[in-house]
Amino acid sequence: MSMFKKLLASVGIGSAQVDTRLEQDSLAPGEVLSGEVHLTGGDVAQEIDEIYMYVITHYERETNNNKVKEECVLLKHRLTERIVLSPREHRVLPFAFRLPYETPLTMGRQPVYLRTGLDIKNAIDPGDSDYIEVRPHPLMTKVLDAVQQLGFQLFKVDCEYNRHLGKTYPFVQEFEFRPTGSYRSRLEELEIVFFLREDSLEVFMELDKRARGFFGALEEAFSLDERFVRFRLHQEDLHRTASEIAGAIEQMIRKQLR
Repeated sequence: MSMFKKLLASVGIGSAQVDTRLEQDSLAPGEVLSGEVHLTGGDVAQEIDEIYMYVITHYERETNNNKVKEECVLLKHRLTERIVLSPREHRVLPFAFRLPYETPLTMGRQPVYLRTGLDIKNAIDPGDSDYIEVRPHPLMTKVLDAVQQLGFQLFKVDCEYNRHLGKTYPFVQEFEFRPTGSYRSRLEELEIVFFLREDSLEVFMELDKRARGFFGALEEAFSLDERFVRFRLHQEDLHRTASEIAGAIEQMIRKQLR
């Protein structure tokens, strides 16, 4: 009977189970993700080589004129080394680690989730997945509010493969805005990419100028209609109002549109 139970456990029937419980499932990049991993033994004792936790997201990559989704592991956290879990034993293991500063925001349909798994030899690894809401860092919120004050409306947010701009990971998260105010006649769109660090936020901004006449069409054909702006905010900028930051951004935009 014992051998039969071991056989069943090896294919996942009557095997150990894992349940991850997050202390909070809404965080900003750079904040600490914490909680508990609850282990419940199965019908037989099992050796668990390790308990691993992955923070995962997806991004789009263009291949042969088709867009495909690819998985990206943002972080791997090893919770514990080898343990033996007795039949029906219940064990609770706390965890805490910092969410990477480059974690994309879960705006639109962008997923970020924590995958917990048990590495058990000669058996199907039990696992658990928990979605995480990643909200903007306060410095990001300042920029997003400022841009909207200038009359730009957020149109699309997605993660795109980009080896040139991507630093730690092979993608960047792009925030695409459409002008609705005074810039409507001069710009097609405004794209923003954030590079968050512990004490600062670098902002990369691309301005797509609206083509005007023959020379405007030439500029668009040769991608000369795109202008780029880069600036950085620090923790002390949190004391500035969104209107103050909007004024500074507007000066940079106007300089590029001259």
